[in-house]
Amino acid sequence: MYAVIFRAEIAQLDDEYYQMAARMRDLALQEYGCLEFTAVTEGNHEIAISYWRSKEQIRAWKENAEHRLAQQKGRTRWYTSYRVQIVEVVREYSA
Repeated sequence: MYAVIFRAEIAQLDDEYYQMAARMRDLALQEYGCLEFTAVTEGNHEIAISYWRSKEQIRAWKENAEHRLAQQKGRTRWYTSYRVQIVEVVREYSA
């Protein structure tokens, strides 16, 4: 299993952002095999973590046309900066 960690410094968020974020979450979960998607905003920082079975699913999601448009708007309107990390989950446990 893999996790995609998205961290960003927010420039401004508007109604279009919230609509786009909801659409991107639904698309990832319903059409690209995302297992779980959690996002949190605190002050001017946002972090989103999504979980995937394979790197191929992540790659397909990254290349989706709607997602590419969201990425472009993120770079030009919504975020001052961002960072994406793709990590492999090597162990998981819970109580």
